[in-house]
Amino acid sequence: MHKFSVSDFPAPRLISETDELAEAVARLRQEPFLTVDTEFMRENTYWPELCLVQIGGAAEVILIDALAEGIDLAPLAELFADTSVIKVFHAARQDLEIFLHLFDALPVPVFDTQVAAMVAGYGDQVGYDSLVGSLTGYGIDKSHRFTDWSVRPLSDAQLSYAAGDVTWLRLVYEKLISKLTHEDRLDWVADEMAELALPETFRPDPEKQWERLRARTGNRRMLGVLRAVAALREREAQRVNVPRQRLLKDESLLEIAATQPLSTDALTRVRGVSRGLAEGRTGLALIEAVKQAQKLPDADLPFLPKGRGKDSNRPSGALMALLKVLLAAACEQHDVAPRLVASADELEALALDPSQPNPLLAGWRRKIFGEAALSLCQGEVALAIKEGKVVQIPCDPSS
Repeated sequence: MHKFSVSDFPAPRLISETDELAEAVARLRQEPFLTVDTEFMRENTYWPELCLVQIGGAAEVILIDALAEGIDLAPLAELFADTSVIKVFHAARQDLEIFLHLFDALPVPVFDTQVAAMVAGYGDQVGYDSLVGSLTGYGIDKSHRFTDWSVRPLSDAQLSYAAGDVTWLRLVYEKLISKLTHEDRLDWVADEMAELALPETFRPDPEKQWERLRARTGNRRMLGVLRAVAALREREAQRVNVPRQRLLKDESLLEIAATQPLSTDALTRVRGVSRGLAEGRTGLALIEAVKQAQKLPDADLPFLPKGRGKDSNRPSGALMALLKVLLAAACEQHDVAPRLVASADELEALALDPSQPNPLLAGWRRKIFGEAALSLCQGEVALAIKEGKVVQIPCDPSS
């Protein structure tokens, strides 16, 4: 395997002034596609702190210093709004979240090479360096992966590393497009990219944050309190720009939902809640959220998500095992990543009630797996081994 050498590509240019950025953007808007990456920090903040934006064109690579004093990123927003230029990312979600928060709009159109690689059969959530190695035979420099990108000045080595993220990505994109075109799967990729054009994909709904806390109770009043305080924590974390777990840990929210404190003293008895927090704006808001949740009519209280509680209706373990075998066989046959075709929740929902709408039963997923999975659930096919492979055998469900 060849070792990455920055000399194989155009020398990167660091941009720290608005006029320079506008001139570069004017040139780059003439290209059919650009590769994009970011370097950011978010260990101590709710919102990612954008430090550097890398953009790769056919003849130039620009590195935009987002922390440069006085720089206006408006030209970058204009570039991202230009629908005639495809913006190519790898594992785009965090990058897109940053730009949505910064510009209140998503880049369009977007192509995510990680998603495309799953469609093309390169495995589940393949990493950038692995994909570069698989498609180009080159190894890339990983030495600055955990660097602090907020520290200035950036070294030449850091800039070279950052440039590599978008130079190799051009080759990856071209090779994936060629493979997917040959296999007639570009429509599959387009289906997956549609989600990346929706702002709600990247804006967490505070009212749904309680669902990720894995509460083990079916008490709807307690769940109502949990929903209220989890939503309050999310909004407060956004307001003061600190990570939600640093503001208040999940375990503390679960205990607040269970004990439902109605005073500052009661709130301080919750593990993980300091007196300072309890007596401050956040603590008072938590107590008010508990009070309001206690007043909700029963009809407005949430239910535990399916499959969570001890008494939850769960599908047959044997049927789930068969569906997973069928999924593995279908993905092996079509050379596509199983994770992209079906999640565990989607399989479980199909096993519980095949008549309900399910992503598995739409589009290309239905063609390569959903139809067969539906037939399996309805007893219309059985699974067998033939010449070392899993095959489907038609059968009469009434017999």
